[in-house]
Amino acid sequence: MVKYLRLLLLPFSVLYGIVIVLRNKLYDMGIFKSIAFDIPIICVGNLVVGGSGKSPVTEYLVRLLHGHKIAILSRGYGRETKGFILADESATALSIGDEPMQFYHKFPHVTVAVCEDRVKGINLLKDQHDLVILDDAYQHRRVKPGFSVLLFEFQKLLRPQFLLPGGNLREPFFGYKRAQAVLITKSPTQISNVERMKIVEKFNKSSNHTISFSALQYGNLIHLFSEAEQACSTVYETTRVYLLTGIANPSPLVNHLKGYTAHIDHHEYPDHYRFSLQNIKTLVDAFNRNPSKEKLIITTEKDAQRLLDDSFKELLLNLPVFYLPIKIALQEEDKVTFDQKILDYVSSTTRNR
Repeated sequence: MVKYLRLLLLPFSVLYGIVIVLRNKLYDMGIFKSIAFDIPIICVGNLVVGGSGKSPVTEYLVRLLHGHKIAILSRGYGRETKGFILADESATALSIGDEPMQFYHKFPHVTVAVCEDRVKGINLLKDQHDLVILDDAYQHRRVKPGFSVLLFEFQKLLRPQFLLPGGNLREPFFGYKRAQAVLITKSPTQISNVERMKIVEKFNKSSNHTISFSALQYGNLIHLFSEAEQACSTVYETTRVYLLTGIANPSPLVNHLKGYTAHIDHHEYPDHYRFSLQNIKTLVDAFNRNPSKEKLIITTEKDAQRLLDDSFKELLLNLPVFYLPIKIALQEEDKVTFDQKILDYVSSTTRNR
């Protein structure tokens, strides 16, 4: 039904595409002004709505650029506040958004800020930092980043894609040409040359883009409150997993857990979904009704930020609730080139300040 409804929306996709192409042309011609900055500005973005793995890539860049004074600037999707906010001890997922909250918890040495006006945000951060990483800002043309990393999900590239509202593309595919690096995310760990070339051929061979491939890498399970860790191998074939997700594409996580147990009770919600007390009660009731001792609740690291709300603590505090962090791992043949391009950009921009 949804498939046919989207076909009916394709004429509107054409209109949307005309507007977006015109807007980008006006920026390219300088009629709409893009603002450049004299410090390294790295943008992480995508062409598709949601689910390409921007957060793990942002975290990868933070680790790659350790030793620099880094600020992460996000719009703060799903927050209840407006304007520029610096993350601090009082921050919550409601005040700054779940992804910025994740960055703040994970990297205490990094400044995390949110602002829907990225130009204003950069101006407030630039004098105290060596570089700024913009999370999900590829379509924010008012800022002219020095280096853009554009993400494409492996499986989605193998299928035809259409513009909003008939499809999920925010802008036409050729918009990738503004990026300095193209990173294919959620790839299989082992990619054949045939699969690799099938993806690479989608991009213009005459352009100066190196296409890099990365896969997801899951860490240990981490307890929501105590931060105690346990290996995923502690999930046995007989373990019942109550999985709670509010992300764009939970399929890779579900497939990962199926490698340990087939008994998965998935409580699935839309991306950035604001869990209600009733949602969590439904999850806890399902968990408590199962008499088995081999059971646990698993969620994503991003969703965990919303579960830390005080209203949920009483329900979850004494239960085995864990989140599963992820990283990206670049293909061995791509990693050196990808890393060096970013390191060269940061060092050359810093020298030229």
